[in-house]
Amino acid sequence: MRGIISICLLLMLCGCADLGYYWHSANGHLRVMNQRVDIDELLADDSLETDLRERLELVQEIRRFSIERLELPANHSYASYVELDRPYVLQNLFAAAEFSTRLYEWCYPIIGCAGYRGYYDEDRMLAYADDMRSRGLEVYIGQVPAYSTLGWFDDPVLSSFINWPDYRLAGLLFHELTHQQVYIDDDTTFNESLASAVQQVGTELWLKSQNRGEDIDKLSRWLRYREQAIGSIEFTRETLAELYASDITDAEKRERKKQIFTDARKRHDAIAKTHQVNGGFTRWFADDLNNAKIGSVAAYNSLVPAFINMIHAHQLDFRAFFNYANAVGALEKRARDSCLAAWKQTTRPSGGDCPVIDSVRTTAS
Repeated sequence: MRGIISICLLLMLCGCADLGYYWHSANGHLRVMNQRVDIDELLADDSLETDLRERLELVQEIRRFSIERLELPANHSYASYVELDRPYVLQNLFAAAEFSTRLYEWCYPIIGCAGYRGYYDEDRMLAYADDMRSRGLEVYIGQVPAYSTLGWFDDPVLSSFINWPDYRLAGLLFHELTHQQVYIDDDTTFNESLASAVQQVGTELWLKSQNRGEDIDKLSRWLRYREQAIGSIEFTRETLAELYASDITDAEKRERKKQIFTDARKRHDAIAKTHQVNGGFTRWFADDLNNAKIGSVAAYNSLVPAFINMIHAHQLDFRAFFNYANAVGALEKRARDSCLAAWKQTTRPSGGDCPVIDSVRTTAS
């Protein structure tokens, strides 16, 4: 009921120009929610296929760990299951100007502004993408296997990710549940980087608790590859930003931009070869690159090191960490960014860089 009320409020708050989009979003979301089947009910069915039974039992095990060790919400999220008719639940559209790495933002009732726009209906999304391109913007569309309703609904387990490797399944659940624990309006980078940090550290802790040494090795290799790949993408973004700020002509910028993307692909090929990775960002780099695509990765990852440093500074006490993260999120945007920049460099920033640290450190101790 709470979720239905929230959707009604959202629609009432929308302007007429956006009403069609929000109506489509509400309908798409409710279609997914209405397909939910309780996991306990499924497990009680003797005819349930063995593979799905094992995956759902694993989800329950991961949820217990998320509550007992990571202090993530003890609610009914991921207590139900939905079988989708496609390998993703929705698609996100990102956009950026031709000579900017800054993502275009859309503002929504209740949750604030974000650097992406989600679509359940592909035809509607493609029409909007064409409209954005007609305005001179570059567009990137990414498939989304899961999303968080920030606690407004009891989010279900989806067929789009149920068969992922165990460590990736656990990480995804930790990531999405973190959005329910801490979410700062109008700051996509803060929210996604925080969730990615909890995902990484939480998955490592979960695998250790299971004595799954082989999976820990797989995760470690994956994280080393991912760190270098994302670092290369961030370097590409910074290089593009410098190019766009230069005084050369637009024609020269376009030529240089092509070369920067060519160099980015070569760097990734070398990174993937070093770590013997066939998946990862390989397909991502094989398709066209543009500012929106580069920006979409930066939005999810650029502050991950800062939040990992915070977690370890709080000695893996996740309740204290979440209290602190909420306090940082409550800072005015400029102070928040300064604080996070300091955390990115050290596990003990000075009080001047991070005004709330002393009071929270006392709480955490």
